[in-house]
Amino acid sequence: MEVTCLLLLALIPFHCRGQGVYAPAQAQIVHAGQACVVKEDNVSERVYTIREGDTLVLQCLVTGHPRPQVRWTKTAGSASDKFQETSVFNETLRIERIARTQGGRYYCKAENGVGVPAIKSIRVDVQYLDEPVLTVHQTVSDVRGNFYQEKTVFLRCTVNSNPPARFIWKRGSDTLSHSQDNGVDIYEPLYTQGETKVLKLKNLRPQDYASYTCQVSVRNVCGIPDKAITFRLTNTTAPPALKLSVNETLVVNPGENVTVQCLLTGGDPLPQLQWSHGPGPLPLGALAQGGTLSIPSAQARDSGYYNCTATNNVGNPAKKTVNLLVRSMKNATFQITPDVIKESENIQLGQDLKLSCHVDAVPQEKVTYQWFKNGKPARMSKRLLVTRNDPELPAVTSSLELIDLHFSDYGTYLCMASFPGAPVPDLSVEVNISSETVPPTISVPKGRAVVTVREGSPAELQCEVRGKPRPPVLWSRVDKEAALLPSGLPLEETADGKLRLERVSRDMSGTYRCQTARYNGFNVRPREAQVQLNVQFPPEVEPTSQDVRQALGRPVLLRCSLLRGSPQRIASAVWRFKGQLLPPPAVLPAAAEAPDHAELRLDAVTRESSGSYECSVSNDVGSAACLFQVSAKAYSPEFYFDTPNPTRSHKLSKNYSYVLQWTQREPDAVDPVLNYRLSVRQLNQHNAMVKAIPVRRVEKGQLLEYLLTDLRVPHSYEVRLTPYTTFGAGDMASRIIHYTEHNTCHFEDEKICGYTQDLTDNFDWTRQNALTQNPKRSPNTGPPTDISGTPEGYYMFIETSRPRELGDRARLVSPLYNASAKFYCVSFFYHMYGKHIGSLNLLVRSRNKGALDTHAWSLSGNKGNVWQQAHVPINPSGPFQIIFEGVRGSGYLGDIAIDDVTLKKGECPRKQMDPNKVVVMPGSRAPHGSSPQLWGPVVLFLLAMQR
Repeated sequence: MEVTCLLLLALIPFHCRGQGVYAPAQAQIVHAGQACVVKEDNVSERVYTIREGDTLVLQCLVTGHPRPQVRWTKTAGSASDKFQETSVFNETLRIERIARTQGGRYYCKAENGVGVPAIKSIRVDVQYLDEPVLTVHQTVSDVRGNFYQEKTVFLRCTVNSNPPARFIWKRGSDTLSHSQDNGVDIYEPLYTQGETKVLKLKNLRPQDYASYTCQVSVRNVCGIPDKAITFRLTNTTAPPALKLSVNETLVVNPGENVTVQCLLTGGDPLPQLQWSHGPGPLPLGALAQGGTLSIPSAQARDSGYYNCTATNNVGNPAKKTVNLLVRSMKNATFQITPDVIKESENIQLGQDLKLSCHVDAVPQEKVTYQWFKNGKPARMSKRLLVTRNDPELPAVTSSLELIDLHFSDYGTYLCMASFPGAPVPDLSVEVNISSETVPPTISVPKGRAVVTVREGSPAELQCEVRGKPRPPVLWSRVDKEAALLPSGLPLEETADGKLRLERVSRDMSGTYRCQTARYNGFNVRPREAQVQLNVQFPPEVEPTSQDVRQALGRPVLLRCSLLRGSPQRIASAVWRFKGQLLPPPAVLPAAAEAPDHAELRLDAVTRESSGSYECSVSNDVGSAACLFQVSAKAYSPEFYFDTPNPTRSHKLSKNYSYVLQWTQREPDAVDPVLNYRLSVRQLNQHNAMVKAIPVRRVEKGQLLEYLLTDLRVPHSYEVRLTPYTTFGAGDMASRIIHYTEHNTCHFEDEKICGYTQDLTDNFDWTRQNALTQNPKRSPNTGPPTDISGTPEGYYMFIETSRPRELGDRARLVSPLYNASAKFYCVSFFYHMYGKHIGSLNLLVRSRNKGALDTHAWSLSGNKGNVWQQAHVPINPSGPFQIIFEGVRGSGYLGDIAIDDVTLKKGECPRKQMDPNKVVVMPGSRAPHGSSPQLWGPVVLFLLAMQR
C-alpha cells in the first residue's frame, strides 16, 4: 500500500491544478471615492450618496476566467430610461466634480465570452442645496362692507435641494410657528417647482413689519451647511413699476445711434434693472448700463425685441418691451401670372395678365411701390389696375393688372420699392412683356442624366432652362431618407441651373430634382427634371487583419471578402507573401461568375510558409487589402486572476512568494506546448530572472501553476510568460504582480495602513518598536519587541500610565472596506502582560445605514509575556470598518499591544488556536501542513482502492 501512495504522489505534476477553470464573469460594484453613505434600498440594489462637486469613484470588482472586460453604462433616472454611453471600458469609473445631472443608475457589465455577461448596478444620489430665493406678494381685500381693508402678505421661500430641504421661518431671531402666533400661517403650496414653503401674515399688524429669515437645511447630510436669506418688510414695501422713454415700436434708419431709457416709477426695495434681447444676446457693441440701453450705429441685424425687466422679489417682475426696427430692403422679386380664370399658362392677347412685385423689408408695411412702363410712370385706367396686398401673394406685394391684353400693352415694366423720406436705397426689378415672353421649360442636357464621379472629387449637376424670362432653378433631393442637400438645406437656388458639389462623399449618391422657381419668371406650375448622382468609392473588405493559427503540416484557406464598394465587384485580386508577388490561384467557375471574394489555399503550414499574406482587391476605383498572419506559434497564456491568497510572506522575512496561475488559450489550435519561458523583472529595474518551465500535454481549461519565490517586499514585478512548441516561441503574455498579502498591516509605515485614531475616545494608541521605547517605561508590562522579535519591528500599544484612569478607552479605526464577500476573518497578534491588564475589544462598524458598532471579540486580564494570535469571524452586510479598543485596567501595569492585523475573505480556520498558547515564531522548525488541494484527490483514490 505504501508503494501505491508513493507512485500516486510522483504522478501529480507540481504545476497542474485540474481542468475546467473557465468560468463566467461575476461582478460587484464597490465605491472608493468621497461617498457620504452607501446603503441598501428597498427597491434598488444599492444607493451611493455623494455631495455635488465631490469625486465619484466606482469600482467593478470582477472574477471569472478569462479575465472579464468591463463596460460602464448609465441611465438618467429609472431603469426604463435609455442608456447613455459613458465610453468607460475600465474596471474603475471616475467622475471629477460630479454634477446633479450625473446622478442616476450606473451599470457595470462584465463579460469574458463564457456564459452570460454579469450586470450589476448602483444608484448614485447626488446631494446639493442651492441658495434659497425669497419673494413677497401682497393682497388687499375689503372687509365688512368697506368699513376697513385687510392686508395680507405672503413670503414665499423656494430652494432646489436633494434631499428635500427643511424650512425654518424666523422673525428677527425668533422662530415662527402656527401654535405660537395666530397671525401667521406656514404651509406648502401645490404644483410648485423645487421645495417651497410660504409664510402667510394675516391681517397685517404693526409688529409684522420686521426682518424675516428663511433658513433651509438638509440636516447636514454630506456636510452640506444650512443656508438662509433675509427680507426686511416695511409699510413701503411695493413691487416694481416701469415706463419707457420711447414708444413700444421704435423705427430707425441704418447707422443711427439708438438710446432707450427704462425708468423706475415704483418699487421698494429698490429694484434691479436688466436688459435682454430676443432672440439671442445683445448685439455686439451694445451697452446696457442701469436702465439705459445704447446701440451705436444700428444695422438691420440689430432689429428685434429688447426687454427691460425690473425685479426686487416683491410681486411679479415688471417688464417693458421695445420692438426695434432698423429700416432695410432686400430680395426684390417679380412674378408673371397669366389669366387665372382661363387657367392659361401663356401670355395671350385678349386675356388678363398680372405682374407682381415684392421686396423683403423692415418694416414691411411701410414700403411703397411705383410702377413704370418704358421708363414712364404707369397710368391707371380701366384696363390697368395697381393693387396692394393680393391675398394670393406674400404680404405687402404690389400687383399691376392688365385687363384684356392689347398689343400696345407690350413693353418693359419696372417696379420700384422705396421708403419715402428715409436714407435707404430704392430697389427695383424689371420685366419685359412681349410676344417672346413664354413660360419656362426645363430638361437635362444629353449625357448628363447620370453623373458618375469618384469620392472626394467635385461634381456638377446641370439642368437647362428655356423660356423668357428664365427663372432660377431650385434643387432638392428625391431620396426621402436623405432629404437635405449637402449644404444642409432642403432647397438651394442656382441662377444658371448648375448645382456644384465640392468633395463628394458616398452618402451624396442618389437622385436630385431640379425645378423652376415661381418667382422672377412665370407664376405657373413648376417644371422639373431629375439627375442621378453615382459616387464611386474604393472597396471595403474583411478581414482587414486576421491572425491565422494552425499546427504544422495542416492546410489553411485564406479568404478576402468584398463588403461594399462602387462598383460592387472585384476587378482584380493580387496575393503577396512577405511582400513578394504570388502566382494567381486557380479560380472556380462559380467564383468567376460572382467575384465577391478572393481565396488562397495553403496545402500545409510550415516554417517556410508562415508569415504575412496580403490580398489586394481592386474595383477599378481604388483598392483595399486583407492581411493574414499565418503561423503555427501558440497563442498567449491567459493569466488566472482569481487565485485565493496568492501572496505569501512573513514579517520576519524581507522576501515574499507569489502563486502564479494561468491557462493556455486554444492549446489544440497548434502543436502541443512543450514548455514555458518565464521572465520576472522588478519594476524600475533592468535585469530579469529567466527560467524554463516544462509541461506535459496541456488541455483547454487546465490550470497551470508556478510559485515565484525570493520576491522583495514590498516591490512589484513584471511577469512575462511565453509558450514554446515545436514551431518555436508563441505569443507572450505579461502582467504586474503587487505585494498585497491579504490586507495585512505590520504597522511598519508611519501611515499605519490607513488606520486612524478615533476622535471620540479618551486617549490614543501609540506606534513604537524596541528602539523607540521609553527607557523609563513601566517594567513587567508590554512587549519587549514586535511579533518578529527584531528591534526594528513596529507594533501598536496603549500606554496606561498617568494620566490614564480606570475605564479610559483608546480606539484604533481601520480604513473603510467594501463588503465583497459574505464572510471575513480578522486575524491579529496581541500581547496582554501585566497585573493591571484591562480589556482588548474588537468591534465592527457597519456603514450600511449610518454608523453602527457591534462587538465581535473581547479578552481581559493578564495573558503572559508572549505574543498570541486570535482569529475572529465577521459577516458584514455592507461597507465596514474594524476597531481595536483598548480599555485601561485598575493600574499602570496594563499595557496592551497588537501587531500583524490581517483581513481575509472567507471563514476563519476551524481549529482555533489556544489563546494561552505561545505562537511559533517565523524561522523556527515548526511542521508545515500538507496542501489540501494535493492530498484531496489522493485520499479519495485510496479510499476507492480499499473498497
